[in-house]
Amino acid sequence: MNWTKEKHAISRRTALAGAAGTAALAMTMAGCRSTQKPARKPNFLFIMADDLGYADLSCYGRQEYKTPVLDSLAAQGMQFMHGYANSAVCSSTRVGLITGRYQYRLPVGLEEPLSNPDIGLEPDVATLPSLLKQQGYHSALVGKWHMGRLPKYGPLQSGYDEFWGNRGGGVDYFTHKFAGSPDLWDGDVQVEEHGYYTDLLADRSIEFLEARAKEEKPWLLSLHFTAAHWPWEGNNQRGKAESARIDASILSKSGDLSITHYDGGDMATYAEMVTSMDANIGRILARLKELGMDDNTVVVFTSDNGGERFSHNWPFTGIKTELLEGGIRVPFIVRWPEVTTAGSTSDVPVMSMDILPTFLAAAGGQAPASTPFDGIDLTPALMGATLPERDLFWRFWNKDQKAIRRGRHKYLKIGPNEFLFDIVADPQERGNLKNRMPELFAELKAAHAAWNSQMLFDPKASSYGMTPAQLADHYDWND
Repeated sequence: MNWTKEKHAISRRTALAGAAGTAALAMTMAGCRSTQKPARKPNFLFIMADDLGYADLSCYGRQEYKTPVLDSLAAQGMQFMHGYANSAVCSSTRVGLITGRYQYRLPVGLEEPLSNPDIGLEPDVATLPSLLKQQGYHSALVGKWHMGRLPKYGPLQSGYDEFWGNRGGGVDYFTHKFAGSPDLWDGDVQVEEHGYYTDLLADRSIEFLEARAKEEKPWLLSLHFTAAHWPWEGNNQRGKAESARIDASILSKSGDLSITHYDGGDMATYAEMVTSMDANIGRILARLKELGMDDNTVVVFTSDNGGERFSHNWPFTGIKTELLEGGIRVPFIVRWPEVTTAGSTSDVPVMSMDILPTFLAAAGGQAPASTPFDGIDLTPALMGATLPERDLFWRFWNKDQKAIRRGRHKYLKIGPNEFLFDIVADPQERGNLKNRMPELFAELKAAHAAWNSQMLFDPKASSYGMTPAQLADHYDWND
């Protein structure tokens, strides 16, 4: 990094001091922006795509289309090359994100995907918005929730001041329905709106920014797009016609949801969905700059899990629902004025649950003593330093999948098969090293077992009283 600017009175030694001092470090840097103004707490714009693959942005390798806005965001900030989602599916990653902890510590985090109407994120759980509220922040969730249903569960019940979006796993981009039922909400009130959903989410986000520009209060905007989640609908007339046909098909099949995922879709439509999201993010970032707030706003972009059928996950194998790298490795971009260096990259492994500790430290807060974070403050990495080595863990009950990453090595179990990979040298996970490195293989396997013993037991098979085949039929793995 370039530390020649006089206003940065912080040494690289300070940056390397570790996570213990990063809260004060972040606040110091906020105050260093101008000697004429008091320190300001940063605003946070967190953007999450849905089912977007690791290489679905052109800055990560996509060649069939371009994503100029997100490419520019990466060029202005830091691009993480080892970004991970907390899970290979949606709901559980969102639990890890909003709590800063492994989702398996909570009953709602065991629902992969969430389909039990009686389970959700309990309102008394400390969350990203509730903890930032204690630091004086105003917050909103625009877009996808998918962590429990009313009347007990919802964004407003878990700390957000505002909510506009969908509560379920995904909606039609034009009718805003799922399985024939409307799923568009303003707070806890169901609403109707005309337009392509990705456009509407950007519209609402801009309205939020305009309202915040009139106040001095710091803010958090969590913008959770449904793109590029099925149904496969681009923002054009063909997409509208496809939407109407699919919606009619759902109703005629009395709730059979499979058509929304398995019917239709092609590469051109997928490109329309992703580039529409990219263009709408451009609208939001442009308005942020026009309002004079971009110099004090941390912008993060990532995805909730690996990509699906039309995604590009190269150089990895595997897709959503799998603990191969393609199912959990995601794009992860951070632009933090005067913290990240423009055009920088990082090989530090980072995870969804790291967002909360990072934001809270920058806001001057700390984790609740009763529920310490599993995630860590990424500020040193964002400043170009390293982080203490740590193990990252995953499990996914379908096919009995387990994984742990330590340094460049990864233990992976899929059903009865076990592997040890060097995922730096072998990102496609082809060369099994378990017989060549038996001690490391045993060590990582034991570490996963020890970690798993601290997590909640997954009761699906016993509580639902179903065989594995019945469970597979019961759950839609692409929810």
